[in-house]
Amino acid sequence: MVTPTLLRSRTQFSKLLFEVGTRIHRQNIRIDVHHHFFLDAQKKAKKNSEVGWRTPDGNLPWGPQTSLTAMDKLGIQTVILSPPPISSTSCGAENRVEVRNQNIYASQLCAAYPSRFGFFAGLPFLDDAEGSLEEIAYSFDVLGADGVALISSYGDGNSAKYIADDLYDPIWKELDRRHAVVFLHGAQTPSSTPYPHPWLGVPISEVPNETYKAAAHLVVSGKKRRFHNVNIILAHLGGSTPFLAPRVAALSHYMGCPLTPGEIMEDFRSFYYETALSAHETTLTAMATLVPSDRLLFGTDFPAVSTKTAEWYTENLKNHFAGRPLDLANIMRDNALRLFPKLGKTDVPGGRPDQ
Repeated sequence: MVTPTLLRSRTQFSKLLFEVGTRIHRQNIRIDVHHHFFLDAQKKAKKNSEVGWRTPDGNLPWGPQTSLTAMDKLGIQTVILSPPPISSTSCGAENRVEVRNQNIYASQLCAAYPSRFGFFAGLPFLDDAEGSLEEIAYSFDVLGADGVALISSYGDGNSAKYIADDLYDPIWKELDRRHAVVFLHGAQTPSSTPYPHPWLGVPISEVPNETYKAAAHLVVSGKKRRFHNVNIILAHLGGSTPFLAPRVAALSHYMGCPLTPGEIMEDFRSFYYETALSAHETTLTAMATLVPSDRLLFGTDFPAVSTKTAEWYTENLKNHFAGRPLDLANIMRDNALRLFPKLGKTDVPGGRPDQ
């Protein structure tokens, strides 16, 4: 006999199945928050030779179609573009113009393909606080940027400054006022010793630690807590951050950091972490002890790597969350939509960029 109670239960169960099915389907409409664009192929190739990296054949020179083809192959609906993690080493008008043109190009690409591209605005050499503040205003208010891309440090050698340096406080204050999203990528800073092997260049051996150093600097300096309205995404699952955060918690407190070990760990948990070149059972298991799945975002690092490499990490991510389809849907898409509610709605006047 079918009772009203049983009917209600079946209806609720059907609705739940529909919701789960819908969320599972969304896993095939991914949002990639770590996706670069290379406007100067010669400059990128030169940097590759310096740091021990090789951009895959076919990805340099880069054009919009390079990304669109890869996106379709990888099941990605939308990417948020960011400039390569390379900074000028000095302030100046030339640097300002280069960054402005780069941001205008990215905004035009978003206007041409509004459902496929968003962008993180680049900033001039960060010591140029005035120029950086002007670019923040122009990028958000005129170009409709989805956030700002920063690297872990600016400058060379002993003159380099990490992003929590007091000199950069006016920039953080403005980003905090705007409740901005910051995509933080480790700088391609060489070690004081050569990288150990041609297969272990700077992007493999040093960049993950640069991300960690920037994150830890923000935490122990109190800047992460002070500028708490800024949502910061750490590239590559934070590099070595998840494994070194407990070390910072106790030892930096011992060395004089006024934050307690618990407060330091709390601030490390306040970052977002994206999965590019990092998703594996080992790393994802560790991440689960640091942050909940609503702090994880999907990324590929294309076109710095091939679609084959991106697919390997994506399969690892899917396999790890195979029994948790709602968590996987959140990581692949829905967490990003909550962080970027205007994604895909940019409407900036301008022609279609060259293909």
